[in-house]
Amino acid sequence: MIVLDTSTLIDLFRGVEQTRKFISEDPATTVITYHEIFAGVKHRGAKKEEKFFRRFFSEIEVLGLDPMAAEKSSEIMANLLKLGIPVNSMDVLIAGIAVANGAERLVSRDQDFTNIAKVSELEVLVY
Repeated sequence: MIVLDTSTLIDLFRGVEQTRKFISEDPATTVITYHEIFAGVKHRGAKKEEKFFRRFFSEIEVLGLDPMAAEKSSEIMANLLKLGIPVNSMDVLIAGIAVANGAERLVSRDQDFTNIAKVSELEVLVY
């Protein structure tokens, strides 16, 4: 399974060609990404984006935040803090969910995931 981060889904909506190849690789996303996408959509009142993402999320697995994912994300955050590396908490939650669900890879254009990869078993593809 490959987990698609928020930035990847935004780029997919915008038609960034390199994001399309990840859709054919057993993709999933997280409830955190769902939250981030719809917070932006609702803030802007973006009806076209809302329609696109409602359909997209109905066709892809959305992984949840459960106690195991919270445990994994807390381990990632603790290791980052020990190294003095600040990372967005939402990105750490996304990574924890991916790890807890056995994802092989996570795809993002967000450089925070490069640091997350240093302290977790998650392979991160930053494009």
